[in-house]
Amino acid sequence: MALVEYKAVKGIGYITLNRPDKLNAITDEMALDFAKAMFDLDEDDDAFVGIISGSGRAFCSGADVQKRQLGKADDAHGMRKGHTWDGVVQTPFFRSTRSKPVIAAVHGYAFGAGLRIALYCDLVVASNEAKFQITEVPRGISGSHFWMHLINRGVGGFASEVALTGRVWTAEEGLQVGLVNRLAESNQHLDVATALAVEIMRNPPLAVRAVVEARRAAVEEVDIRAYAMRPRNLHQSQDSKESALAFLEKRPPVFMGR
Repeated sequence: MALVEYKAVKGIGYITLNRPDKLNAITDEMALDFAKAMFDLDEDDDAFVGIISGSGRAFCSGADVQKRQLGKADDAHGMRKGHTWDGVVQTPFFRSTRSKPVIAAVHGYAFGAGLRIALYCDLVVASNEAKFQITEVPRGISGSHFWMHLINRGVGGFASEVALTGRVWTAEEGLQVGLVNRLAESNQHLDVATALAVEIMRNPPLAVRAVVEARRAAVEEVDIRAYAMRPRNLHQSQDSKESALAFLEKRPPVFMGR
């Protein structure tokens, strides 16, 4: 079973995160498969718009805690061939050659890495029961890049609140502040995303791609600034390890500020 699936139907390239037993939590292998699927979309002459969704009960619950946060300290944020895990997820958005618009069709959870993917997407459709969270902060990892991306989307104080508290927010809240473009009834997120894709495809592809290219250039600039500013090696802190252990052991964490 592929960890990420790609298929094109009637001009739309559907990318499906496919690790439903783990709520589509992302591993290094899955991140590489995701990048490949995104490049497949970019190179597919029969696809004009992409839709990213998750199988099972969630869009994506974030990075796999046991495989990522509790891995070896020297490779917790690294991958083979010297690529960073974050970089693999970013690359197809910022280095695609055709700049095709991509819609995130979110249901269940879009936490951590799942939220990152949704924020990189050009539009977001969310089921009315969908929930979002910057899980990096409760896990003892910097959430500054999420804050900057949220600020870039013009949500001001809301960005500061969810970044500092690490709280979960709803699709309805996201719609109110402009982080969600369209709200769908339960289990209708793919249908609504498909209808939005069809609406986009009524326009000339090159004109659409010009807008996408401009948007992604701006998003990449934010990303570069965010990574330059975030604290280094927080994933190696005692608090970060304690958060991951407490999560796996289903107990409250005890933080010591070191």
